[in-house]
Amino acid sequence: MADGLLAPEVEAWLRAGADGRWACDRVEETSISWLYFYPGRVLKLKKPLDLGFVDFTTPDRRRWAAQREVAFNRRTAPDVYRRVITISRGAEGRVGGAGVGEPLDYAVEMRRFDEAAILANRPPPDGDFAEDLGRRIARFHLTADRGTSGCGAGGMDYVIRSNADQLAGCNGGLDRAAVEGLGAATTAAFERLRSLLDERMAEGFCRACHGDLHLSNILVERGEPVLFDCIEFSDRLREIDVGYDVAFLLMDLVHRGAAVAANRALNGWLDEAARGMPASLWRGLATLPLFQSVRACVRAHVNAREGKAEAARKYLSAARRYLEAPAPQLIAVGGLSGSGKSTHARRLAPDLGGAPGAVVLRSDELRKRLWGVAPTKKLGPEAYEPEATAKVYEALFSTAREVLQAGRCVIADAAFLEPPHRVRIEAIAREAGAPFEGIWMEAPEVVLRGRLASRVADASDADAQVLSTQLARDVGAIEWRRMSV
Repeated sequence: MADGLLAPEVEAWLRAGADGRWACDRVEETSISWLYFYPGRVLKLKKPLDLGFVDFTTPDRRRWAAQREVAFNRRTAPDVYRRVITISRGAEGRVGGAGVGEPLDYAVEMRRFDEAAILANRPPPDGDFAEDLGRRIARFHLTADRGTSGCGAGGMDYVIRSNADQLAGCNGGLDRAAVEGLGAATTAAFERLRSLLDERMAEGFCRACHGDLHLSNILVERGEPVLFDCIEFSDRLREIDVGYDVAFLLMDLVHRGAAVAANRALNGWLDEAARGMPASLWRGLATLPLFQSVRACVRAHVNAREGKAEAARKYLSAARRYLEAPAPQLIAVGGLSGSGKSTHARRLAPDLGGAPGAVVLRSDELRKRLWGVAPTKKLGPEAYEPEATAKVYEALFSTAREVLQAGRCVIADAAFLEPPHRVRIEAIAREAGAPFEGIWMEAPEVVLRGRLASRVADASDADAQVLSTQLARDVGAIEWRRMSV
């Protein structure tokens, strides 16, 4: 069976309805699996083949992979993954799924779901959904076990070499000069980041991740995202840097034209990850262009192997573009509460710098992180005392500096009512050698009050009383560009 074919008696049992209890209405094939669809359930079997990065050539290997698939996916999709079924031949030679007799093969039993609910089959998600998705992925990463198998420079070198081997084996459809140019650019980027990758492994950024986190592996049920079909067959490909894990989602969203969703997902992931991961999270953003490029390269050779030459070329071009990100810049968006700072910051962010855009540092979210509460949990007045606010701005300044040094654009979203704060944020850009733009948001008082009154589930705690206090303040001369939304 090492030729990748299913045993005829097993296939006959599956097509006959698996013990006759269900009618098989569809069979699908992937590069490494078969899926048999029945009312209410799906049986998934591993192909008995060896592709180098995956080896299912023996029943023991397939059983091992099936058991891991159920165990690992239950972390995020417990209602989808049910059990492993042992397909065996009984004493009378009859094939069945009761696990009695000679084992022939193994199947993962899954609940059948509406395939139209998979993110890849739906319109691009809106910003709020994408931010929630990013936060959920970060919480998954924070609770995942530490890993080492595919981490650090060694782990990334393995994937880069694997990509190169797979691209070299593609028959036609890809320009060899483009492949070689990408290989050289990838190697150069990797060498620049080698020590940082190892540092991230030592600092705990390498976890037992999903490993294959693109839109075809995210389901939406009851309005909430469900991650499924994680990698189970290779610890090298699942025990990876958390940034490399989420990079697949970001790359896929951008590639499908959902730049706004990609940016919101990134910033949601960062804010949530910053609640439990080391402070060097921000410095590690320097790895994001390489991570996204490598993910795009994976999609390039997968599509090429499936005969989708045009799609493969587009992914190959995207992989090169990620490694050519423009220099960082800093934009500060200030103004009274309700003036539209966050709305404008989110509007600017997707198109600023390399995909998926700028890191938005929102003082309201930063304050909640410093107090250890959820983004939308209301804080008491003590969190807004001058000393507490000073700590928020110090954290904002230091984080902006680190993100710029990591090569990513920054949008600092805060009130900036005190002139020294405006001076400081400009100085940070100047010290980093980054272009700066200050934007001062304005709106009539009646509009400000209306916006604050209508806010729900927002990180800002500002209300009418806060606004009245702000309106009475002398904020000094505003030299930033004034605008309204």
